Amino acid sequence: MAEGTKEALDYIIHNKQIKTVFQPIISLRDGSILGHEALSRITCESEIENPEMLFTIAQEYNRLWDLELLCRTTALEAAYKFMIPTYSKKLFINVNPNIMHYETFKIGFTKGFLMKYNIIPQNVIFEITERNVIEDMAGFKSTINHYKEQDYQIAIDDAGAGNSGLNLISEVNPNYIKLDMNLIRDVDSDLVKFALVKGMVEFSKVSKVFLIAEGIETYKELNTLVNLGVQYGQGYLIQKPDSEVLEIRQDVLERLKKINLEKNNISKSLISNTYIASLCTSIGSISPNEIVRNVFYTFTHNLNCFGLCVMENEIPVGIVTREKLLLKLSGHFDFSLNKDKKISQVMDKDFLSVDYKTPISIVSSMAMSREDDKVYDFIVVTENDKYLGIVTVKDLLKKISEIEILEANH
Repeated sequence: MAEGTKEALDYIIHNKQIKTVFQPIISLRDGSILGHEALSRITCESEIENPEMLFTIAQEYNRLWDLELLCRTTALEAAYKFMIPTYSKKLFINVNPNIMHYETFKIGFTKGFLMKYNIIPQNVIFEITERNVIEDMAGFKSTINHYKEQDYQIAIDDAGAGNSGLNLISEVNPNYIKLDMNLIRDVDSDLVKFALVKGMVEFSKVSKVFLIAEGIETYKELNTLVNLGVQYGQGYLIQKPDSEVLEIRQDVLERLKKINLEKNNISKSLISNTYIASLCTSIGSISPNEIVRNVFYTFTHNLNCFGLCVMENEIPVGIVTREKLLLKLSGHFDFSLNKDKKISQVMDKDFLSVDYKTPISIVSSMAMSREDDKVYDFIVVTENDKYLGIVTVKDLLKKISEIEILEANH
């Protein structure tokens, strides 16, 4: 690398010549915003032409950590500044996998650090790519598990770009897979790309990993992706990256709705037009800091209480069911060992949560796709990510049966 590029790199980092722009990621079902990818941009004239070149040079001169720290802090500050009210969507942050194990990186992503930005770990998605060769896969997997235990989520970026993605997917078991824009380009007319995306959709169904199509630029591509069943998308057609968080254009939403109607992904049946909110009821809620023995006494003294929702700042972070807690405490020493723990240590963090406008047909499918030991757990319903209530599987199936009988009679 030329000496001039090193000076340019030093100048950018020292003077914080970086800004963040946001690109929305939306549901290809209804156009609702899943979250935003935070992208870094250089704000000064420089020999370094683009962010990709900037990160390459930073790695060459061992300044990758300094640059990552600057970009990450800028992204969180921008999210805090521009996203009013408090940002409650998913924030996708690009991270080089080789620095994730740094102790300084771990310290930089504590709950305390995020608290000042009013962002919770559940809404932070680390985007990692295999374009950056991972030098220590065993150590990397251990680091990934550390962040998952802290309630962060993982997205594999650039899946389908050269050798990137497949090895990482099998090793990491991510929450999201982002399909590279080169795979999405002309997917409507390229049979090989069509077949590859179709295969990824089938994989997604089996693994319960959500797909995000990157770089959507034409309505033909959008139409094909909806038809194939890709869950989420982003790209210039939907919205270009912007320093402000904007609403999705109405013409895009209308076109997306039309495509879904044409492909029968939005059924005209009563089941698909009945939202889960219509079945919503309220149950008790508790703080993550509540002591286990108090929850135990709540269940044993109130036989009608079948479960509780654990909430932090009105946002559901876990559930506790009567049956599972009593079972966990039923052993000879189990009560003594667990009674003084916080409920956050024993609650179920991997629970089914849906938006209040989700059709009951979709909720039913999601509920029945859960593991056998969770298939009858109650479903948490949210509005703008805040707790609204719950729906029991019994009430859900009863409602579906009523509608099916009504439709059959008609």
